[in-house]
Amino acid sequence: MSIQGHQTVSEDQVVADLEKSLRYISAIIKQKGREILSNYTITPPQFVALQWLFEGGDMTIGELSNKMFLACSTTTDLIDRMEKNHLVMRVKDPNDRRVVRIHLLDEGERIIEEVIQKRQNYLSEVLGDFSKEEILVLEKSLAKLHHEMKAE
Repeated sequence: MSIQGHQTVSEDQVVADLEKSLRYISAIIKQKGREILSNYTITPPQFVALQWLFEGGDMTIGELSNKMFLACSTTTDLIDRMEKNHLVMRVKDPNDRRVVRIHLLDEGERIIEEVIQKRQNYLSEVLGDFSKEEILVLEKSLAKLHHEMKAE
């Protein structure tokens, strides 16, 4: 089925249904994530910041702000609160003492790993009625969709 050029009504409907499904899935994942986070002392934006640091390593407030689509002042406030809770720490860049990087501490890493594991457990339960083949096709399709979206 070609989605480009002249679309048939059924192709338009498939795209509309796909967008709706992705929107609903995103909302459910967000809600489930918030439920899991309610057992921790961090806010959803703090979780996002910790996740970026966990996956990307140390970064400056500017780099983190760009990834989170936040103003630097907002990210600074976020980092201040996370530093007080011993989740992250500001460290001087060894190559340039003027540059300060945000470093993920053990407690921040522990929380991220626990929350991600709980999210994966939830997804595993939801996928209980899927065959291995269906799960592999879904993962491959979502990875391809993500790749195409990142490329734009």
